[in-house]
Amino acid sequence: MAYRFTDEGWDRWRFAGLGLAALLIVVVPSLLLLQLSRDSVNAANWVAHTQAVSTRLYVLQADIRDVESAALTMSKGVESDALRQRLRRADYIGQTLGELSSLVSDSPEQLVRIGRITSMLERRMALSKQIAESVDSPRQRQLIEEMTFSYPIRDIVVELQHHEEQLLTKRVAAAQRQQRLSTLVTWSTLAAQLLLLGLVLWLLKRQIGRRNRAEQRLLQASARAGAVLQTVREPIVLLDAEQRIVLHNAAFAELYGVQGRDVNGQPLQSVGEGAWADPIFHQRLADVLLRGRELWDYEHEQRGVDGLVRIMLVNARRMPLPDSDDEVVLMTVSDVTLQRAVQLRVEELNRQLEGKVEQMAEVNRELEAFSYSVSHDLRAPLRHVAGFSDKLARHLGEDADERARHYLQVIGDSARRMAALIDDLLVYSRLGRGAMRLQPVDMQSLVADTRALLDSNLRAEAGVDGAVRDVQWNIGPLPVLVADENMMRQVWLNLLGNAVKYTGGREHALIEVSAQQLPDGSHQFTVRDNGTGFDMQYAGKLFGVFQRLHKASDYPGTGIGLASVRRVLTRHGGRIWAEAQVDQGATFHFILPPPAPDAHS
Repeated sequence: MAYRFTDEGWDRWRFAGLGLAALLIVVVPSLLLLQLSRDSVNAANWVAHTQAVSTRLYVLQADIRDVESAALTMSKGVESDALRQRLRRADYIGQTLGELSSLVSDSPEQLVRIGRITSMLERRMALSKQIAESVDSPRQRQLIEEMTFSYPIRDIVVELQHHEEQLLTKRVAAAQRQQRLSTLVTWSTLAAQLLLLGLVLWLLKRQIGRRNRAEQRLLQASARAGAVLQTVREPIVLLDAEQRIVLHNAAFAELYGVQGRDVNGQPLQSVGEGAWADPIFHQRLADVLLRGRELWDYEHEQRGVDGLVRIMLVNARRMPLPDSDDEVVLMTVSDVTLQRAVQLRVEELNRQLEGKVEQMAEVNRELEAFSYSVSHDLRAPLRHVAGFSDKLARHLGEDADERARHYLQVIGDSARRMAALIDDLLVYSRLGRGAMRLQPVDMQSLVADTRALLDSNLRAEAGVDGAVRDVQWNIGPLPVLVADENMMRQVWLNLLGNAVKYTGGREHALIEVSAQQLPDGSHQFTVRDNGTGFDMQYAGKLFGVFQRLHKASDYPGTGIGLASVRRVLTRHGGRIWAEAQVDQGATFHFILPPPAPDAHS
């Protein structure tokens, strides 16, 4: 996997990379150039060495020619100091040969040649001296021939010189190659140095840019933090180990009257005109910084610069400063005077509410006693009235006239109506007092049971008077909801019973029941009939106790049924309303809200 250059990688290997770059830029090229310089010097020295050997050979040949020519000239009787001087050079030829031997000491072949030349030259120089002294001597010719033909050195010198010329050619070529290599290496090194230097400069520029961006981001973050700190409505202050103010926001300055003053570095207790002059509170702050304890919701009562006594909620904790190793205390202050007053008021209201609850409990107990009294003390006289009216009718028998029988019937009907009113009142009372038992209730089954009961009542009525009612039921799908089953049974019994009752004048009665779920999760139920309906201007009386919109002679009832329905739905958190037109039927809508999360488990 290829390595990807990143800023983190650069930070990790920055110093190693710079050291390697310095090594590549300075040390390696210097060593390489030094070696090349040494090689070039050696090559040049070898060229000079070969040239020196050639020079010594030329000097040697010149000295030989001078000595031999001087000897031949003196053999003809010519005498001069110059010739004697040239003849004495034969004594220095050995020195020249010694220098040559030193110069060619690296070549065994050349040393052999130098040795041969040395041995021949010693004899030729000796013969040259004899020739110089053999003026008019018969041996002169013999000496010259011996010197010329017996000791030939020209070929050896030529070999030696030719060998040196070859060496010179090779060494010059080597020196030139070394020079070209040195030039190439020099320029290559310069290019590499420039490239590495450019890379280092690019990396440094990148690092500098990154640092500048980081500094810019830091400045922006600091500015944002400062702006946020200054715009926070809650007073905030930073304190050092000596509880001196390091930093504060505008809310703190406004609360303690230090706007426009530089209070940084001043003790906390010096601001607010003694608001913080509390040794216990300062000990708490010292514990926060020294022991690392946190101060949570500490209530501190203090008098502000405006002279008002406030209850301040103080929170403090230790935190390090980002730009140093020091630690400070971050303290926030909240004015909870109003909240505390509200809390005290709420507590007082709760105490009053508890008293009201106790009063309601006492009222409920009195209602229970009243219900018991109504159930027992009122029913007994009503039973007596109804019973004795029946006995009186039987006692009178055929002797009673029409008016007397009418009076007795009114008495009996009134007693029975009064008993029904008492029963309905007791039911209404229990609906408001009894505890609700919430459980899943299948509305579909509940409506079906209610319909079956009403159909049974209709068949029973038809068996008595011979009238057959045609009632068509359209019941849509109904949900399962969490509610009190007995209470919901009362709701359906009243609503569907009213629909059956008020469609009594229709040849073909139609009753529709439907339900739909609303966006908030609640369910709306609808009961619609094609009965007699009612005038909407009297709709406000529809759900009141003993409120009736039709004559009792037309439609029997006590006027408590719909009031009971509203009470049940109210206890479930729902509501009910009606829409109708006279002789066009009525529609009742009621809504049951979704149950609370803890309503049923």
